[in-house]
Amino acid sequence: MAQVPSVAAALEGLVDNPIEVRPRTPGPPPFAPEPPDDDGDGDRHGDDDGHRGTSLSNARLGMLIFLGAETMFFAGLIGAFLVYRVANETWPPMSMPRLPVEVTGINTLILLYSAATMWRANRAIRLGQQQALRRMLLYTAVLGMVFLTVQGYEWVKLIGYGLTLSSGVYGATFYTLIGCHGLHVFGAVVWLCSVWLRATHQRYTATRRTGVVLCGMYWLYVVGLWPVLYGLVYLY
Repeated sequence: MAQVPSVAAALEGLVDNPIEVRPRTPGPPPFAPEPPDDDGDGDRHGDDDGHRGTSLSNARLGMLIFLGAETMFFAGLIGAFLVYRVANETWPPMSMPRLPVEVTGINTLILLYSAATMWRANRAIRLGQQQALRRMLLYTAVLGMVFLTVQGYEWVKLIGYGLTLSSGVYGATFYTLIGCHGLHVFGAVVWLCSVWLRATHQRYTATRRTGVVLCGMYWLYVVGLWPVLYGLVYLY
């Protein structure tokens, strides 16, 4: 009679290559990605000085590219102005009113001073001084509004004296070049007011200040552009 194999022997025959279970070696826990924490300023990490993986944040890089495009735009306008300016021996034409150089010079100083208040606003948020940030942002916006008000008053008087957009090349180049800058200043003032409102709710900190930084970059750009336009249009 044939010997019947036992159940244990049959089960052992089914397992030819048993799996070896190795104990887990000690080590750091698996990395869990950080969830997005964007506060609406376009940079997930804000301006945190602790994040130094890249030398330039995406938000700042985007602003620099935008300012480069703006520079090319104004370079085209300035180039067109210089072409007409050099081609005419008498500038401005005898029939056109003279531009208010003195008043605009004082207005230029007002705008330049706003660059200092904007710099102090950036310095305040780096130091975590919320009250100083709100005050400096408000001062900057007010100075920008004063600049636009004086410019608008000058334009009303010049139009009354006969200098309009249709007053030949002189009027067209003046209102196009100075008007485009005025629109940029107006947009910067609106942006400043938005940043100031957010600052009143303490939305910015020393490590999350991208909105203040980007607004400051744009404001310093429009401020730095104005002396060039003033020298070319009013003094040259």
